[in-house]
Amino acid sequence: METLIETLLGGLMLGALYALFGLGLSLSLGVMKMINIAHGDLIVLGAYLCSTVMQLAGVGPFVSLVAVVPLMFVIGYVLQRVLLNRVVGKGALTPLLLTFGLSIVLQNVLQEIFTADTRSLQAGDLSLRGFDIAGVSVGLLPLVSTLISAVIFAGTSWLIGHSHLGRQARAVADDPGTARLVGVNDGNFFALVTGFVLAVIALAAVMYGIRTPFSPTSGPERLLYSFEAVVLGGLGNVWGTFVGGLVIGVAQLFGAKVSSGLGPFFGHLVFLIALLARPQGLLGKAQR
Repeated sequence: METLIETLLGGLMLGALYALFGLGLSLSLGVMKMINIAHGDLIVLGAYLCSTVMQLAGVGPFVSLVAVVPLMFVIGYVLQRVLLNRVVGKGALTPLLLTFGLSIVLQNVLQEIFTADTRSLQAGDLSLRGFDIAGVSVGLLPLVSTLISAVIFAGTSWLIGHSHLGRQARAVADDPGTARLVGVNDGNFFALVTGFVLAVIALAAVMYGIRTPFSPTSGPERLLYSFEAVVLGGLGNVWGTFVGGLVIGVAQLFGAKVSSGLGPFFGHLVFLIALLARPQGLLGKAQR
């Protein structure tokens, strides 16, 4: 029983990280109706920026976020204003092709600058600490990662549902033309959303880099987990993305108990089965 509970908790904590990966993709889909193929590579970019700041400043991964979060926000804002705004509203295929090209460029630039060697972010004793609850071992770092993910999702949900920015987001998502008529600068607003997305990505990148070694070509795998969490929860549904990430994480950990190499396979299998049973996602609304 203790092993079962420990596996379940580990899966939930892993799934919270996957959900954090997918939050930015969910916002891009919900607000701009755009699938960003480079999303996973931007997570890897955030991890490399954290690694660079750690080396230059001699600080830990969490302290490096003081510099990396604003930097990623600026990168996101500029990227959207200069490049991605050109394809928003131009159909589904054009953004896919552009961000696919961006993904290839990012991978090659990262490999040119940092080489193909894998890296990881060292968190010192924090990554080794844990505690027991009724015989169940819980790692401190995964628990911190889960709490951060839950707080960010709660804050994002509140912003969307109760703030002026959230009302703008819903207006632009529902009818961008009418939103422009009442004074919403959708180009600038999309840039702010993408800046926020990359700031969240910076937080996810730190958790990812501490937990798993990364390389310039690690992005597509991060994109896959992000996309599965978003689709499984329901496209554009913030809390649906959180639930979708939890389901994928739990499936992977229980699959790894069956065979150490089958964890990702079980995650993908559960995603496929759930999608066949409920195409609109777990918390999505069926189309009529």
